[in-house]
Amino acid sequence: MSVPSGVKRFVVWDFKKNDSLISGLVSHGCGRNPWSGVWSKDKPAFSNLDGSHCTALGKYTIDNRAWSAWGIHVKYYLTGLESTNNNALARQIVFHSWEQVAETEVYPNGTPEGWGCPAISNNTMKIVDALLKKQKKHVLLWIYQ
Repeated sequence: MSVPSGVKRFVVWDFKKNDSLISGLVSHGCGRNPWSGVWSKDKPAFSNLDGSHCTALGKYTIDNRAWSAWGIHVKYYLTGLESTNNNALARQIVFHSWEQVAETEVYPNGTPEGWGCPAISNNTMKIVDALLKKQKKHVLLWIYQ
């Protein structure tokens, strides 16, 4: 999250090949600003507090797949594994796609900010969703600065 939101900072990493499979833009939370803007594109605020509308740093497991009102109508529940993000389920922080997240880099502009969920583009989610549906083990999502 130290990379500006208009730059590809979402990466699916293949540890067996020690290489990235795909990359894309990812949103972060708007905090006290109105959602859908790019107020904190270079310096997001982070919080684990309910109602903060901030993204929480730390490691998560990507859990059950469900219907979403956003993007391609797929979301994945996230379980925070650290004290910095252990309220993810209670805060309804999920991994989903969003029409407002571009397919290509938009820097120096930013990616629109939501209420704390990591959201990726629709096409990137189609690829990630296919990968996640094939997994038999837990998958780690790590949001770090």
